[in-house]
Amino acid sequence: MTLMLLDSASLWYRAYYGMPDTLLSPSGMPVNAIRGYLDMTARLIGMYSPNRIVACIEGDWRPSWRVDLFPDYKANRLEEEGDEEEEPETLTPQIPVLLDLLDEFGIPMVGVDDYEADDVMATFAVQEKGPIRIVTGDRDLFQLVDDRRDVKVVYLARGVSQHDLVDTKWVAEKYSIPGDRYALFAMFRGDPSDGLPGVKGIGEKGAAIIANHFATVDEALEGARTGHTALTANLAKKISEGADYLKIAPTLVHCAKDVAIPQLDIAMPKAPKDLSKIYAMKEEYGLGASVDRLISALNW
Repeated sequence: MTLMLLDSASLWYRAYYGMPDTLLSPSGMPVNAIRGYLDMTARLIGMYSPNRIVACIEGDWRPSWRVDLFPDYKANRLEEEGDEEEEPETLTPQIPVLLDLLDEFGIPMVGVDDYEADDVMATFAVQEKGPIRIVTGDRDLFQLVDDRRDVKVVYLARGVSQHDLVDTKWVAEKYSIPGDRYALFAMFRGDPSDGLPGVKGIGEKGAAIIANHFATVDEALEGARTGHTALTANLAKKISEGADYLKIAPTLVHCAKDVAIPQLDIAMPKAPKDLSKIYAMKEEYGLGASVDRLISALNW
């Protein structure tokens, strides 16, 4: 009865960089991201046998409410001119084709205006019954693991074959913190990939000390103010000096869990009576065995 949530942008970037750029359609268009996404999805369906699936996409990768709080949010990913995310030239044309193909397969896709895919996945993770498997290469989503509800992250940093299945024990062993405090740890440490600085002067070691002794930002600030024994004078000083950033850090780092998700059927798609459109796209774009693998994984 597993729900599989696909962090689609994470998957197609990983596919794009992981598959050879010599994979071309008959017209010469690169299709490495499309083929890699299909291959990964097929393999993961085979591994986890979900009965529900959602491909989550970005409604806005820089939501206005996060940028209003912190203008540098993901600004490191902007093109030098304009307000568009820097994206490889040969990846851009592949994404509409991939989304059209997923639509033909009947795989539900959800993106909500002014929210990131992370927020959509977080909302599904709290609204739907477990088991839930969140497929991503993004460690931000470690904050969603919940052993009681059986929410785990299928973390693809080392690829599909060697992926980690992240639960609270995995987080605890990896970062030497309580497994349910990853978000707090990230607030202090920061995340360069999102342009989030964290608290100046506090790295992974200091953030781990804080996460081990405090459950919230407010508790850590109070500990710094009162001279908690777990904090050196230097660490307490850095926490206090970071108070302004720490006021907004929870909103920046925590995934939103109350996104207005449209009503839709997220059951695994059943085989259509006619696969001709899928096979036509397979031929047009030279997608070969990648399409066949997904058809097979869906037991069509």
